[in-house]
Amino acid sequence: MEPITDTESLQAAVDSFANAAYVTVDTEFQRESTFWSKLCLIQMASTDGYFLVDALAKDLDLRPFYDLMANESIVKVFHAARQDVEIIHHQAGIIPTPLFDSQVAAMVLGYGDSVSYDALVRKTIGVEIDKAHRFTDWTRRPLTDAQLEYAIGDVTHLRGVYEKLSGEMETAGRAEWVTEEMAILINPATYEAHPEDAWKRLKFRVKKSMQIAVMMEVAAWRETEAQRRDMPRRRVLKDEAIYELAAQMPKSPDDLEKLRSVSRGLARSDQGRSLLKAVAKGKERDPNTVARPPRPPRPVEGVSATTDLLKVLCKKIAEDNSVAQRVIANVDDLEKIAFDDDADVPALLGWRRELFGKVALALKRGEVGLAVKKGRVIVVDAADNAD
Repeated sequence: MEPITDTESLQAAVDSFANAAYVTVDTEFQRESTFWSKLCLIQMASTDGYFLVDALAKDLDLRPFYDLMANESIVKVFHAARQDVEIIHHQAGIIPTPLFDSQVAAMVLGYGDSVSYDALVRKTIGVEIDKAHRFTDWTRRPLTDAQLEYAIGDVTHLRGVYEKLSGEMETAGRAEWVTEEMAILINPATYEAHPEDAWKRLKFRVKKSMQIAVMMEVAAWRETEAQRRDMPRRRVLKDEAIYELAAQMPKSPDDLEKLRSVSRGLARSDQGRSLLKAVAKGKERDPNTVARPPRPPRPVEGVSATTDLLKVLCKKIAEDNSVAQRVIANVDDLEKIAFDDDADVPALLGWRRELFGKVALALKRGEVGLAVKKGRVIVVDAADNAD
């Protein structure tokens, strides 16, 4: 099938889905040479049919597609939705709602941690997907019939996956669990890139307060430049250069040029002068606004052993309830629970608290224990085993 390349045809295709209960959606994009993902192809399907949209077509207005994404009467089904939603939010300022992520639902239903699309298709509807075109350059035109067939399969198979998972969720009473998990994905803040927070991507290779302040300002400068020029961060300035700038704190183009990680072209350019201003701003920054390197946690008697017990409990509950262990709690969360009964972690909130958190806290308090019976770990009432 040929992709849609004009707005009138796109509107007609979208109108054909007007009464659909759900649509499955996928996008193909490239990001190797840009900061923002470059949308190349859109695939959509419903029980009424399917179509492809050439997002690179010269005179195509994608507004009908975005209007459909904003239509709250139709469920939008994605697999591993975050990057797709990020593109839609960046280009149109909307979040597709209501949203269903089949990867998240699969974890809640015990299909494994971050299960891939092809694995989930195989497990739910028994179809094997040809992976030959997984690494296609979607910016090149024309696309071959084989590439287009591969692309449309990402949404036609997803229909069966969605219906299978939806049925299992209702049977298991876990529809609300999945709804809770969608909260992060439908929050616009998830997709906003704030330059002032860019330093959080970096490691603390410098330790002094002023050096850290320079690192924070230079990271913000790089983020702003990368967004403005639509260029990958590493192409603007590599991480190693940020660490070197923070350590050396150059004052002039001559100083900048002497740094191993900064090119002469950058040092003598307008960007170089702007970069020096960011270094100076960091040196002048109020010490009270400077991030502090994370301190290694102080050893607390019993915490390590408690964490090990919580790991066993988490695995046991995950297996008993056919939920991916990682979606209940990761190791960092378990360590925090071992240290603090009121830890701010997902495992002590919502459905996770009902499933795991309450039992975890009871285990910490000694109200329940773990035992092995017929080769399986079980939770036992501590009072029943008291001397």
